[in-house]
Amino acid sequence: MVFILIAPTPRLELPSMQNSLFKQFNSSDPICALERDGRAEYFNYFYDADESDHLYKSLLNPLPWESDELKMFGRLVRTARKVVWVGDPECAYTYSEVQKKPQAWTNDLFKMKHKLEQLTGHTYNSCLLNLYHSGTEGMGWHSDDEKELDPTTPIASVSLGAQRKFAFRHKQDKTTSSL
Repeated sequence: MVFILIAPTPRLELPSMQNSLFKQFNSSDPICALERDGRAEYFNYFYDADESDHLYKSLLNPLPWESDELKMFGRLVRTARKVVWVGDPECAYTYSEVQKKPQAWTNDLFKMKHKLEQLTGHTYNSCLLNLYHSGTEGMGWHSDDEKELDPTTPIASVSLGAQRKFAFRHKQDKTTSSL
């Protein structure tokens, strides 16, 4: 699975709560952001600014963005965040008791998927896109452990638009690491 985060304000300055990794590193080498009980690598320049802007704009209009719906404390809640589930036809996905049926890959998403597959050596069959309207929106702690997801396949995350905080929390000791 590939997660793509889209925020509406490209090239903004970082809020003070975010890690300075975005500014510090000018290398295309990965930065290890998680070294215990898993691995997370951060690639600062996966796309250059022009390609990132192109992809950001190309994903806003052709996709059927909808407010996300999830079950919280037994109630169905609609989020401000908009989502689109894209993938191979057989890749329905259920989280928080709500099933998502996949939209077809756009040309740009298919190219992005291929580039991620070349980098990681893994095959991806689906993609959850999240559209955040401001820096105050985000995801809560979650595990990406739904039954449809193969626990041996890595998750790739691409963020386009404004820079955002991306955080990890260890399941047992609750220590956190963020970019």
